[in-house]
Amino acid sequence: MDKLLECFNLCVNYEGKPILTDISFTVEENDFLCIVGENGAGKSTLTNAILGLVPIKSGSILLHGISKSDIGYLPQKLKLNTHFPASVKEVVMSGFVGKSFFSPRYNKSQRCRADDSMKLLGINDYKSRSFLELSGGQQQRVLLARAICAAEKLVFLDEPVTGLDPAASDNFYKLLSHLNSHHGVAIVMVSHDIENAVSYCNKILHLGNDNRFFGTTEEYKKSDIYKYYVGKRGK
Repeated sequence: MDKLLECFNLCVNYEGKPILTDISFTVEENDFLCIVGENGAGKSTLTNAILGLVPIKSGSILLHGISKSDIGYLPQKLKLNTHFPASVKEVVMSGFVGKSFFSPRYNKSQRCRADDSMKLLGINDYKSRSFLELSGGQQQRVLLARAICAAEKLVFLDEPVTGLDPAASDNFYKLLSHLNSHHGVAIVMVSHDIENAVSYCNKILHLGNDNRFFGTTEEYKKSDIYKYYVGKRGK
């Protein structure tokens, strides 16, 4: 498969202190990569560095066939103006902001793509409702549809199931798996949920203060790092 993203020996500081050192990994077409690890290991910082939201100290980030503006992004917390009750469709369409270089209006292709994304994620029936009226699980589907509108081939998600109940979380993981396996969307997801990560993802990047891992999920499940965290969780 063709590579979409390569990171080589990436080092990132946070508030003047090194938080990521010598990180290397790749994302290929149709990958479902989960970034896991202990709190404070720099999982979200790594995502922000790749997206250009924080500077890197050293190393390199290479994109193949896409630009940073072609990457969809579902942040851990999306700041929306609660005084402006945007509809579901308006939130989804906002994924195209910055892509219509010569016109502030959305073109026909973008409107069709937004409609297709809403149908795909099962939110078309309430596209006229206020986003703020929806449940947590419904809002995550809307924000994922927004990220897909911004994406060409690759979507980043930062702790997307935080705050969702177990049933909504399970449905969201299944939805991501469907997007990945049936629609060719490569996904990079930051998560603390190692159990679901090894159930749905084909590759794992584990960040830790004293250890790290990058490889296939099957290789990860055989590693001492995984065995340690499974044992720790079982205590």
